[in-house]
Amino acid sequence: MNVGSSLIAELEEAIQSGSKDKRVDSLRRITDLFLVDADRLTNKQVDVFDEVIGHLIKRIEGKALAELSGRLAPVRNAPIEVVRSLARHDDIAVAEPILAQSLRLGSNDLIEIASTKSQAHLLAISGRNQLEPLVTDVLLNRGDQRVTHRLAGNQGARFSEHGFAALVRLSESDGQLAEKVGTRLDVPLTLFRQLLLRASEAVRSRLLALAGPEGRDHIQRVLATISEALDQEADAHREHAEAQARWLMQSMHKKGQLNERALVDCIRANKHPETIAALSLLCAAPFELVADLLQGEHREAILIPCKAARLEWPTVLMLLSKCHAASDQDLDQARKDYFKLTQSSAQRVLRFWQVRRTTKPDETAGPSDTSQLQST
Repeated sequence: MNVGSSLIAELEEAIQSGSKDKRVDSLRRITDLFLVDADRLTNKQVDVFDEVIGHLIKRIEGKALAELSGRLAPVRNAPIEVVRSLARHDDIAVAEPILAQSLRLGSNDLIEIASTKSQAHLLAISGRNQLEPLVTDVLLNRGDQRVTHRLAGNQGARFSEHGFAALVRLSESDGQLAEKVGTRLDVPLTLFRQLLLRASEAVRSRLLALAGPEGRDHIQRVLATISEALDQEADAHREHAEAQARWLMQSMHKKGQLNERALVDCIRANKHPETIAALSLLCAAPFELVADLLQGEHREAILIPCKAARLEWPTVLMLLSKCHAASDQDLDQARKDYFKLTQSSAQRVLRFWQVRRTTKPDETAGPSDTSQLQST
């Protein structure tokens, strides 16, 4: 087939006629001719079509260009310069088919278009079957919420670590985006943990419902790891706070500054570790024992270290109110028990509990019933 001479002659006739309809008709017929033999054309022959169609589209607008774009978009060897021209067209109806489908566009083309064109152009690119990280970086940097959501749901899109970090960051305030990002199996583990850590319970449940068997197993493993890490972090934080409280109270004790007034200040300020540390020093009992007594279910047990420390009833009442919810009747009974209890008895019970704790370290300190208190 003498492609070159016949097409050029067709082109000259269409251009010289000055008729818009003639040019559109010629474009359709030339495009038909190309598509019929596209899979058999040599690169040189494709270049001829590229030149001819390229000249025609400079004088054609609107629906005819959108039609041409739709016809050339799926063709693997479509005329490259025509494809590039259509992809950069300001009219998204013309550009969209090429941007969404054409394999003739390289990453450099997509990056340039994503860097300069409208959100509609970016949205079309974000739905392509394959996207390189360099392209998705630009799309995430410039794209709006629609672009971000389409990218996150596009399993053919690949992301850099920076891109994944951006998706996870945006997911913090966007539950739907978090679901899309969370169902991707290519999210780096550290970022996936961050995503699940900051996701709401509703989003976590939705992720488990959406994920397949492999995805659910992955999510559940990560959730278990997060739970363990949070527990360890909480333990470390508590231990650090307790160590600081002990050091501070011991320092005050050595300076003669630790007294009932200092304890009251800790209670009022809701400084729980400091309260435990201060009371343990005032009653000469281990920190852990006093902590167990204050946090235990037996309200009466709190009376023992308080009496051993010779605290006034208003201070004891304040401490009881902080540790337990109690009725006026319960508090009145506690007051009677407290005044009936002697300091020596309280110190003796404390020593008993210390010995018991040493011989049975796995047991919670404190009485299992109130018999010991009644016996004192």
